[in-house]
Amino acid sequence: MIDAAPARLGILMLDTQFPRVPGDVGNPETWDFPVRYAVVPGATPRAVVCDDPEPFVQAFIAAGQDLIAQGCTGIATTCGFLALIRPRLAAALGVPVAASALEQAALIRAMLAPDRQLGILTISRPSLTPAHLAAADVPEDTAITGVEDSSFARSILENRTTLDVEAARAELVGAARGMVQASPQIGALLLECTNMVPYAPDIARATGLPVYSIYSYFNWFHESLAPATFPNR
Repeated sequence: MIDAAPARLGILMLDTQFPRVPGDVGNPETWDFPVRYAVVPGATPRAVVCDDPEPFVQAFIAAGQDLIAQGCTGIATTCGFLALIRPRLAAALGVPVAASALEQAALIRAMLAPDRQLGILTISRPSLTPAHLAAADVPEDTAITGVEDSSFARSILENRTTLDVEAARAELVGAARGMVQASPQIGALLLECTNMVPYAPDIARATGLPVYSIYSYFNWFHESLAPATFPNR
């Protein structure tokens, strides 16, 4: 979004070439406020999700420092799996860091009725390790479904230049429905992957459940960086 106000939120981008459709965290038109981006060279989706983000930690820190020098007062990332390095980013950067949609899990669980639980939809269940869950304070017995065998996941993880939006919509809705049918006690859904945001309304309609994502997280986060102003009454 074009805005005269300075960008307070700096977003660290993976090194990608797949289409970032409206709603994707990496599309500036997604946001109702100005954001500033910085790409971390070499940090591809597969490197971060399926391999090890450790070799890129210093590059993430350097890119974050550059965004702060440009006036950003909060730093975020574009991959839920980066919850693993959030503590080091926060320590090195000295400003608040929102690294992963998973970091909302504790708050969402606290809002649910005692007989309800949180369900998480992730781009790769095999890659979402106990270490990732612990870093985001997500209990290991949380219901988690992966879409690693979908065309959506292949487009993202293989960093393709094409994305079949309608196929992705159907795949994610189907996965969400299947998870809720298998675990009817689920009372809310959380989308781990930042690229799932465009399909959140479809998932909510299909399941009848509230859907949380990086979009809900960053809007909340940004409100603290640039609080809304109201006319005097």
